[in-house]
Amino acid sequence: MPLDFTPLLESWQFLLGGLAETLGLSALTIVFSLVLGGAIGLARCYGPTWLRLPLVFYVDSMRSIPVLVVLVWTYFALPIVTGVTLPPFWAATVALTAHISAYVAEIIRAGVTSVRPGQSRAAFALGMSRARAIRVIILPQALVRMLPAFGSIFSIAIKDTAIAAVIAVPEYMNRSQTVAGQSFHPIEVFIMAMIVYFAILLPVTRGIDMVYARFGYLGRS
Repeated sequence: MPLDFTPLLESWQFLLGGLAETLGLSALTIVFSLVLGGAIGLARCYGPTWLRLPLVFYVDSMRSIPVLVVLVWTYFALPIVTGVTLPPFWAATVALTAHISAYVAEIIRAGVTSVRPGQSRAAFALGMSRARAIRVIILPQALVRMLPAFGSIFSIAIKDTAIAAVIAVPEYMNRSQTVAGQSFHPIEVFIMAMIVYFAILLPVTRGIDMVYARFGYLGRS
């Protein structure tokens, strides 16, 4: 049976709106995850001892629970527990951020601890405070080392937005399912979905690889 992409041409504006929703959800998830995961990762490395146990529990819990469970719990169970009902878009943002942040925290922790202790001792010997040593000596080296892992995390964050279709977030996959159901051309619709996600993810991953290839030497010590 020949492929017919006519339904895609007829619904391009509808699908484009879903793509904008996907990009917005991806961007918010990545930004919030970097902030929250960075704070957790640094707190595990330099925070008080009493704080590390609950942070370890959070990280291990989020990495052990499927993101779909986190998403469904945030949208359906959170209002029952807290009385706060989030719109689907923001429920997806909260759930994806909570999930991805755990992985970001581990990347941060691994990157920071990979810098040799002698770097910190040398900074202290020069009279630097702990905060300045972290900011000027440790983090610049660690961040370069984290770039390849961040490329994978960004890809996962973008792909995981497709799961938001479960709670009716009108992102690209949700709208693709709608077009596929109405047009009875699911093969063509989902071929295009694969192409769209590939077109989004390839520049992200290749771009980070190019940056790492250019600046990777700064992370060597």
